[in-house]
Amino acid sequence: MTSDTALTGSPARPRPPARSAGERRRARAAYLFLAPFFVVFLAMLVIPLGYSGYLSLFRTRLIGGTSFVGAQNYLTALTDPEFLAGVGRMGLFLLVQVPVMLGGALFLALALDSGRARGAGVLRLLYFVPYAVPGVVATMMWGYLYGRDFGPLAQVFRAFGASAPDVLAPGTVLGSMMNIVTWEFVGYNMIIMYSALRTIPAELLEAASIDGAGLVRQAWSIKIPAIGPAIVLTVIFSIIGTFQLFNEPALLKGIAPTAISNGFTPNFYAYNLAFVNQDVNYAAAVAFLLGLVIAVISYLVQLRVNRGGTAN
Repeated sequence: MTSDTALTGSPARPRPPARSAGERRRARAAYLFLAPFFVVFLAMLVIPLGYSGYLSLFRTRLIGGTSFVGAQNYLTALTDPEFLAGVGRMGLFLLVQVPVMLGGALFLALALDSGRARGAGVLRLLYFVPYAVPGVVATMMWGYLYGRDFGPLAQVFRAFGASAPDVLAPGTVLGSMMNIVTWEFVGYNMIIMYSALRTIPAELLEAASIDGAGLVRQAWSIKIPAIGPAIVLTVIFSIIGTFQLFNEPALLKGIAPTAISNGFTPNFYAYNLAFVNQDVNYAAAVAFLLGLVIAVISYLVQLRVNRGGTAN
């Protein structure tokens, strides 16, 4: 017996066999292929985040220069009415727009998966096309449609002697943005859900059909529970996208300057702080707090879903 067994009281674990020269070459090749990702990840994410965190701990004054203030920028942001109003506005956006968008995407995915729709391949492409349109272009297109003086909808109303509704007024512009985002992303979310639906075993659906379950019953009792993880994924993506809303307020502000403030969304507020007010330190603190809000809400949603799944 070896001394290892005597000292530890348990047999010594066998050592893994040494790698051959070919395995070492393959490992080096794998690291070589992975290296560009890690270089870009460090250069474009980790280092900028670290630098932003560093900047958020300072304050620059016209008289006195730059000084270390610790967490003062974060405490200021927590009581900043413009930042809090933007977060609240996006909270309302999340509660109203996201259920509508994901409900529409789920309905379209179930309809295509039912096999009752003709030309399903063409329909999938048509639903997905808005997502392929760049967000800037989509916002400019809808801005033209919304235009009170030049938009085609306003011209149609005027042709009938009626006044067009002002969808870019302070009380309606948020709903107009919801419409743009829904138009852009309903097809994207539909594709995710539809792909998940295609993984459900056909035998399971056939057995349910033989037992007398109709399409609605199959969708409610089998398909929707089966694609729960995919639905949660779309919810998390939607939460992140909602609080990062930027293109819509930035572009629509040009035609609705009185309805959209510089702090209409937290992301737009951070941009204006950094590049209009030249207050990069406070902008960095606002950006970090925004990231914290997104992380907390995403975690709470996922925790709620996991508890619901465990209870079921």
